[in-house]
Amino acid sequence: MTYPARPRRRTSLLAVAGLAAGLLLISPQPASAANRVKNPGFETAGTDDMPYCWEKSGWGDNDFTFSTVADAHSGSRAMKVELTRRVDGDRKALITESTDCAPVVSAGKQYDLGLWYRTTTPDASITLFRHDTTGGWQYWTDLKTLDMAGGWTQATVRTPEVPAGTDRITWGVSVYGTGSATTDDYTMEQVADPVPDPVCTGTAEECADGKWDVLPTQNPVRSMHSVVLNNGKVLLIAGSGNSEEQFNAGTFTSAVYDPANGTYKVIPTPKDMFCAGHVQLQDGRVLVMSGNKAYPVAGGHGYEGYKDSYVFDPATETYSKTNDMNDGHWYPSATALGNGDVISFGGLREDSTGSVTAELWSDAEQRWLPTWKVNQTWSYWGLYPSMILMQDGRLFYSGSHVFGNGTPGTGSAIYDYDANTTTAIPGLQNKDERDQSASVLLPPAQDQKVLTLGGGNIDSNPDANRLTDIIDLKAADPSYAAGPPLPQGTVDLGNGPVPQTGGQGKIYVSAVLLPDGKVLETGGALNNRANPVYESSIYDPATNTFDPVTADPEERGYHSSAFLLPDGRVMTTGDNPGNGTWNHDVSIYTPPYLLKGPRPTITSLIDTEWTYGDTQRITVDRPIAKAELIRPAAVTHSSDPNQRFVDLPLSVDGNNVDLNVTSNPNLAPPGWYMLFAVDANGVPSVATWVHLQGPTALSATDASAHVHSFADSLEGTVTKPGEKRASQKVSPTLSGCDRHYGTINVCVPTVFPDGVRKTTAGRCAWLKEKDYGRLKVNGKDDPLGLDPSRDGLACGAQDVKRR
Repeated sequence: MTYPARPRRRTSLLAVAGLAAGLLLISPQPASAANRVKNPGFETAGTDDMPYCWEKSGWGDNDFTFSTVADAHSGSRAMKVELTRRVDGDRKALITESTDCAPVVSAGKQYDLGLWYRTTTPDASITLFRHDTTGGWQYWTDLKTLDMAGGWTQATVRTPEVPAGTDRITWGVSVYGTGSATTDDYTMEQVADPVPDPVCTGTAEECADGKWDVLPTQNPVRSMHSVVLNNGKVLLIAGSGNSEEQFNAGTFTSAVYDPANGTYKVIPTPKDMFCAGHVQLQDGRVLVMSGNKAYPVAGGHGYEGYKDSYVFDPATETYSKTNDMNDGHWYPSATALGNGDVISFGGLREDSTGSVTAELWSDAEQRWLPTWKVNQTWSYWGLYPSMILMQDGRLFYSGSHVFGNGTPGTGSAIYDYDANTTTAIPGLQNKDERDQSASVLLPPAQDQKVLTLGGGNIDSNPDANRLTDIIDLKAADPSYAAGPPLPQGTVDLGNGPVPQTGGQGKIYVSAVLLPDGKVLETGGALNNRANPVYESSIYDPATNTFDPVTADPEERGYHSSAFLLPDGRVMTTGDNPGNGTWNHDVSIYTPPYLLKGPRPTITSLIDTEWTYGDTQRITVDRPIAKAELIRPAAVTHSSDPNQRFVDLPLSVDGNNVDLNVTSNPNLAPPGWYMLFAVDANGVPSVATWVHLQGPTALSATDASAHVHSFADSLEGTVTKPGEKRASQKVSPTLSGCDRHYGTINVCVPTVFPDGVRKTTAGRCAWLKEKDYGRLKVNGKDDPLGLDPSRDGLACGAQDVKRR
């Protein structure tokens, strides 16, 4: 497995003095200018052997030349950029980063860019930078890979909507392979605003906040794992479903739900996949790793994870066994990589200790590699550590995890597999209260921003928090910054819903990427497997704000899931409170964008097999503003580190739209994706499934061209691999449940929520209020003082009798 080396920071080849002089020149061009590119044909000479308003730029170890040549598309001059030797990096002629030359843009608008070119290399792309009024000039995105062309060829592409705080852009052609690109006659025009306004098709409240429907047919299995398959169906994995009866009987189940007709098919399941890991493979099958070997025993061992691994085939709806992992991993991470491999960390071993073994699934070999072939740090990353693939192949541990405290240090980190080093990332608020928070790579993936929201702590059991944190991984030394607090809803403390107060937020929060580029957060609870919170809101990355919307009427706490369906709706399942019951009701959320009138339709798609750097054509029945690929969900316990929304820059010719596919597999790991076309009102089409195929091995030099300035000056503490060891000791009560009481699937909290009196009567009253029922005392110990009468039953009449 090879990842690109960390690039050097992008440096302009113009002298600082020249740039400073440009800032003092004439006032910005008017916003009404037709072609916003000055000196688009390079006819006017400038400084540093470059035409006026153009500059040399690039980075890396390569030999290059910039030259103005007479072989022009029109006029007498064109610009030629050539690389004769390349180890890494790129070279590009860019519009000068100055107020005189860089075109003015408006936030929320889109712009059509065009140029004529000739190339002798397949490694050339249109690259875009933006000027942030606060942060200055920064890399924005690669828009389009240019096909090789011996004769003059026109290339056009539409930008994404300009982000808030951006006042200018600059762009040009990057050459990142040996050969040359000669360009001429650049154009840039603002896209006309759409004419039609949205037409509300529901009630005013529904059109503002969306609506929830509870389906008439219940989920037949106790599923806590939800995977959207490449045929549009949903795999719901239960295993034993956290049920002592089913575990003892060896009854392990899954179900496949078909949204088209609302039916379920129960699937025989070979092992207890309760709290396994899962991820879609490149070919659309689902890799399921580890699961539950044994439940805890009071006074003995805790949960145990087995080494078994399986793949689920959506075509046959059957499981088949793979080779074993090297270690047991109950609650493992699972992150798809840019070359189709899968990397996994954390979880509990077969002896209940924490696993320190990193595991690597080889896509080429279709098996788990032996430990000696996988770089090891011998670190314990915890349970379901959220490991998000970054655009250069490194992994960002966001700080979201399951059960108890976060990892030692700052709570988040960047892991570099090739260097086998971990660098601490600062700024995460209350790192030890982010248990079952949610983390998502915000739309679009090209922006490399991560949002982490909510969470609590199973061990200490405080009220869950409202915290959100945002990090921009494009920064040279990225750190989390506090985001807006989660909106508050109502919480049911046992006597019906009441408004949340103070800093009350939620644990078990779900976050779902939507095709309009926003994020739905929904579900949750105030405490460990108790006190459901009814609140949903939509986060807008463009404005960094939450908009409260209608809440799911069902309780959605522990073991719940929320995920995007191909029709643009969101499905939610599950809830497993401490008394061991299960919510089999299923809810469907219709977002406001589906109540704004007709949706665009993808009427034709030339090819469903895509490769990196492709231009793929679709036809639509009405104008669209954007299109994107959304990776289908594989979610459990608030965690889906592979969830991502990849922008597809457009080239528009009436109802024919060319989609420009990223050349960087780290932005969109190979596999099946939902393709959405979205109009200017944010209304999405129904998704079409496309298969993005990747190389068997990602070249460091190929991927590095698309990285630019990116987390390349990290200042946090760097940790190298530790001494080889077998495991990390963990407490058998790490799940926050005291197994001295009740059955396996009942969770009497080791620490009761604030406000519950620390007496037998107070605790027993709380357990009665939460419908725990009859609780047997397991063994002779009574650590919570629930059986002072010593009759073997907790909270009996004699136990709570006043003394």
